[in-house]
Amino acid sequence: MSKDSLNELLEAAISARNNSHAPFSRFHVGAAVRGGSGTIYTGSNIESSSYGLTICAERLALCIAIHSGEREITEVAVVCSTQEAPGPCGACRQFMVDFAPGATVLMSNLQGDRRTASVAELMPWGFGPTELAAAERADD
Repeated sequence: MSKDSLNELLEAAISARNNSHAPFSRFHVGAAVRGGSGTIYTGSNIESSSYGLTICAERLALCIAIHSGEREITEVAVVCSTQEAPGPCGACRQFMVDFAPGATVLMSNLQGDRRTASVAELMPWGFGPTELAAAERADD
């Protein structure tokens, strides 16, 4: 991931954060993903009063990319106002295993503290489509 590529993705995530709907937690998150086509898709967290129905920014961005026809996600960025660069929640990590297994993930707070990791580093021994296909073959 080049520095320009990182900055472009990060700026898109910061911009997406402005569309966050977080009336309960007031914890605003923005995300951006880059598809294999080079197109950037964004998302922000959208809270429901039934917290379990809340959708995270990362999952929304991934859903929009997949819905738009992307089948390869190369980069993911997530931004929020934490003290340190944030890590995605477990549900988002699982979505990344399923839909962006080879992606590089950039995490940043609003002060510019950053860290990057691969999806495999964020979710070691992740269970995803590859494991389901292997289990299906083993049952035959």
